[in-house]
Amino acid sequence: MTETPSTEAVEDARQALRAVRQEVAKAVVGQDAAVTGLVIAVLCRGHVLLEGVPGVAKTLLVRSLSAALHLDTKRVQFTPDLMPGDVTGSLVYDAQTARFSFREGPVFTNILLADEINRTPPKTQASLLEAMEEKQVSIDGEPRRLPDPFIVAATQNPVEYEGTYPLPEAQLDRFLLKLTLPLPPREDEVEVLARHATGFDPRDLAAAGVRAVATPEQLSIAADAVRRVQCSREVIGYVVDVCRATRESPSLALGVSPRGATSLLATARAWAWLSGRDYVSPDDVKSLARPTLRHRVQLRPEAELDGVSVDAVLDSVLGSVPVPR
Repeated sequence: MTETPSTEAVEDARQALRAVRQEVAKAVVGQDAAVTGLVIAVLCRGHVLLEGVPGVAKTLLVRSLSAALHLDTKRVQFTPDLMPGDVTGSLVYDAQTARFSFREGPVFTNILLADEINRTPPKTQASLLEAMEEKQVSIDGEPRRLPDPFIVAATQNPVEYEGTYPLPEAQLDRFLLKLTLPLPPREDEVEVLARHATGFDPRDLAAAGVRAVATPEQLSIAADAVRRVQCSREVIGYVVDVCRATRESPSLALGVSPRGATSLLATARAWAWLSGRDYVSPDDVKSLARPTLRHRVQLRPEAELDGVSVDAVLDSVLGSVPVPR
């Protein structure tokens, strides 16, 4: 039977996870919300979709986070000619032994950076589904377990750009969070250029001073502590009501599924724990609603023509659902 960590060990783990933001900031200017979202994903063992135009440090953000958490990471550049076996691995014939042996693909890692995932056809995108849902891949009928934790951090260019393949709803629903990385404000952009002017090399994170601030044991303690965060029946009802309200919104053709409601509860618990509490409040739910739900709903065509955004609809939904006292 696993021994329950001491209060001091849990608090040390919380402080270590909070320190990740400062470590990542040594390489990435701004994007604090995205860093927090990635930490929440690690705590929940969930996958993240990062969306933004090229050049806003999506790849650097994931690499910096991996370094700060001392996790193994591998990168796959998704292209139109990428095959499923290039991601999951495949059986390779060994002429010396006259046998087939399994050669692991890049999916066998802690954080898989799936760069520009929407630039590869659906067949290869679908190769990740089993890995994301079951934390395993099946090669020639034999299941092979992936490391723990296993997280897909997929970057995506906005779908209006040429040469992209929109992700199917079934795959989108497997992502715990969708984080948007906006273009930086002027002062942040000046800081980025100033760092480059003084010799910053985004390929050398060690030179930038990024170091591991959390051990694998602390990550495990933190994930276990998040699962013990309490959630009252009233707050659970609030999560359900918010998700049900998206199904009734006149601006949405597709609302949030029960899987989405479960995900919102999970991310709210992680945020509550990071904030130093052992219970979930309605404000935790509100804080995580947009990144957890924005990729699980679909606008009606007329709403898109009117220029309505998904985030604006979610804000309206949150404003319409009574908050428990």
